[in-house]
Amino acid sequence: MTTAAPSGDPTAESGHVGDWALVDVETSGLSPRQHRVLSIAVITVDAAGERTGEFSTLLDPGCDPGPVHIHGLTAERLRGAPTFDLVTRQVGLMLQGRVMVAHNAQFDYDFLAREFAVAGRPLPVSRRLCTVALNRRLGTPTGDMRLDTLATFYGVARHRAHDALDDTRVLAGVLRHSLAQAARLGVPLPLVACPPRRGFGYGPTAPKVPCGYRNPGRLAKGGPLVQGMKVAITGETTVPREELVHQAVAAGLNVMSSVSRLTSLLVTNDLGSGSAKAKRAMADGIPVVDEGHFRRLLENVQRGVAHEVPGGAHSTRPKGAPIAGPPPLLLPSATRSRPARRARGRLTGRRVLVLGGVHADASATRARVVELGGAAAVNLSAAVTDVVVLSGGEADRRMERIETLGLAVHRPGWPDTTAVEPDSGAGEALTAPAPAAQVLPRGGVADLPVSTDGTSWTVSASWAQQTSCEVDVVAFSLDQDEQVARDEDFVFYGAPESPDGTVHLSTDGPMEQAITVDLAPVPDSVRKIAIAAAIDGFATFGEVGAVEITLAAGISARPVLQSTLDAATTERTLLLAEIYRRGSSWRLRVVGQGFDHGLDTLARDYGVNIED
Repeated sequence: MTTAAPSGDPTAESGHVGDWALVDVETSGLSPRQHRVLSIAVITVDAAGERTGEFSTLLDPGCDPGPVHIHGLTAERLRGAPTFDLVTRQVGLMLQGRVMVAHNAQFDYDFLAREFAVAGRPLPVSRRLCTVALNRRLGTPTGDMRLDTLATFYGVARHRAHDALDDTRVLAGVLRHSLAQAARLGVPLPLVACPPRRGFGYGPTAPKVPCGYRNPGRLAKGGPLVQGMKVAITGETTVPREELVHQAVAAGLNVMSSVSRLTSLLVTNDLGSGSAKAKRAMADGIPVVDEGHFRRLLENVQRGVAHEVPGGAHSTRPKGAPIAGPPPLLLPSATRSRPARRARGRLTGRRVLVLGGVHADASATRARVVELGGAAAVNLSAAVTDVVVLSGGEADRRMERIETLGLAVHRPGWPDTTAVEPDSGAGEALTAPAPAAQVLPRGGVADLPVSTDGTSWTVSASWAQQTSCEVDVVAFSLDQDEQVARDEDFVFYGAPESPDGTVHLSTDGPMEQAITVDLAPVPDSVRKIAIAAAIDGFATFGEVGAVEITLAAGISARPVLQSTLDAATTERTLLLAEIYRRGSSWRLRVVGQGFDHGLDTLARDYGVNIED
């Protein structure tokens, strides 16, 4: 079998020459923390597209195989297979020095990293490529980005779904066609650097018991403790810390791992210890008591006000949710592919790329495109229909490619200076259009349906491929006071998944990251998931340019919503979107609020303990 491109070597034109290691794993579940690999297949391909090796095997996970109805791997089939540690050497040799390729590569990479760590070996992967992310960047016109959908689109035969070896062979065909399309469009490959991992984010921790009471505020001088008060403890204690925490939780207090402006009191036997908690308490005027005083207060804790039950008769507007404004967009069910009806404008169905111009002019042009019903693109893809060239845009390196592709190119002032009718035929996309996503403006709101089996929603963020600085997408699971219950509710590159698995970060490329939230199991105490982007260093979002966010029912699904955030100038941190409770349901709101400070300040404001 060969995976050579239909014409020439697309890897060279896409800026990469090297070997590939195509990987697929079948697993006992979705969380690398809790589940194991049941089977693995690896196919190696050289820079010319020729297959150079193939390996596959079933594996004995030493645990329940999980959803047999999906992968068909029963305990009987796996009995007698090797354990993963026995194949790490062979798999490692096939991965060494090659770019790892997988469909939803973050998933396969995380499982491999975990299995190699358990076996006591480093995972020899320095770069990876995700074919989901690549086809999103290409704008491939399919209803979703699942492997079987892309295989059908590219004409790649598939014989046995959820069979690791067959999936890897199908992946080889999808990669071949995707690389050819990337070469045709001049789209850089979304290669992700994979630095060596020493661990796997936060290790196993005892789950924090959610507090059932609202925060009544700070401890009054001479007053009693009240259920729901947020308590932080720092320094050495006479009673073991675990026992002291247990007593506080049993009394109905909310024990936090950090100090914020909403902390009710700090317990410490040494206020001058210099700890981050002590410094923050002194700076914010948080009441401080020693351990003995705190234990006496625990003897007479006053009854607090219970949290409202989501959807109950006394539910109120979540903090930060809009009081008034345009009605929310009602999305179709995640199980339906037909998009909700949308208002038509002069640019309905158009996806417009703006090149050149100072930030204010480019931002205004993109805003006008959205006002007229179009979508503002941040990168060239097969979905782009029109290009507006502002001052200096002629020198953009993509112009030669745009002219070769025959895209409609417009001067400044378009479309107001030219009569344009929707679907008039001018500026057609490079391929047959896929179902268009709804366009939400800044401040726009959409209702999110939740199915009984737990719908996951993915918010993806992408920015211009020419960006030289590093941008990180993060998420915070917040209570009604807009505070995290524990530091682990802050999801970022170093801890890409919340302990309960409801919020997950995936890095799909150097210019694209995504947050996936499984809404059904989100604890009742979590009222909002805030999603933000932050720049590492002193660059600003005025230099990065527009950030496009999309919403899809899962990492491989077609986006149903999109929005382009373009107002930031001097800001280094940008609040992208919020997923928040509204009664018994959930909503997404596009925010686009920027801050001049860094991510550390934003995290502290949300109650995360960030050391100085």
